[in-house]
Amino acid sequence: MISRTWHGIVPIEMKDLFEKYEYETGVKDTMAINGNRGAFLKIVEQGVYVHFFLCTKWDSMESMTAYAGNNPAIAVTYPEDEKYGLISDPIVMIQEVSDDGDPFVGLNNFCKTN
Repeated sequence: MISRTWHGIVPIEMKDLFEKYEYETGVKDTMAINGNRGAFLKIVEQGVYVHFFLCTKWDSMESMTAYAGNNPAIAVTYPEDEKYGLISDPIVMIQEVSDDGDPFVGLNNFCKTN
């Protein structure tokens, strides 16, 4: 199994709007692909910004590329991203994982915020 994790930040005043938008785009779109085993969102506030981490799990590289295209290490962007002041990491993290569980469970103690 493969995980693909994207990271982006928005100004804190956009947190709620961007969270809703992220569920309507990244989460919904990845979950619609055959071979997707889950989509998990982690949100961490840090000062005047909010970090969003979207980890998707996939059966295979083929299923991942059905969503992300032929270069799945490049972030997928959407036309409305700019409206939220999104600063998106251009590169995503791809790695082999052993299960389709939520990778963010139990990490609250390790994510220090202001």
